Amino acid sequence: MTPEDIAKLPYRPCVGVMLVNAQGQIFVAQRIDSDVPAWQMPQGGIDDGETAREAALRELEEETGVPASKVRVENETDDWLTYDLPHDLVPKVWKGRFRGQKQKWVLLRFLGHDSEIDIQTDHPEFSEWRWLDADALLGKIVPFKREVYGKVIEAFRPLL
Repeated sequence: MTPEDIAKLPYRPCVGVMLVNAQGQIFVAQRIDSDVPAWQMPQGGIDDGETAREAALRELEEETGVPASKVRVENETDDWLTYDLPHDLVPKVWKGRFRGQKQKWVLLRFLGHDSEIDIQTDHPEFSEWRWLDADALLGKIVPFKREVYGKVIEAFRPLL
């Protein structure tokens, strides 16, 4: 695909989840499908008729095994945040239909215990996970997502 072709593609509507523990640390996990460090917060597509908050709770449980009963919704970004995939990834991801993602982010407070987090789900997306302080998070994230993650951290920092 040419850069011009990619620029014409839409963004995939998506939700991102910032799961924070009682100490204000943020849940991040290593993608199972990457040979290089590719840490991220849980995220996924928003289904038709689903709100961002509903999608956040669904994606969290699908990716971490954490049910809605173990979190408290604390905030949501007002605006959509976008990122573009690197051009070489566009044809490989989402069958080349999207240039990147537009995301609503939801801050969820984890009310459970670490032992209740289980990334070995029916369709695992992560190989390992950890809690990180906000200031350490950006150094672990793939470069093309760092700007969005920086905006999410700043939007939610007062609640961390």
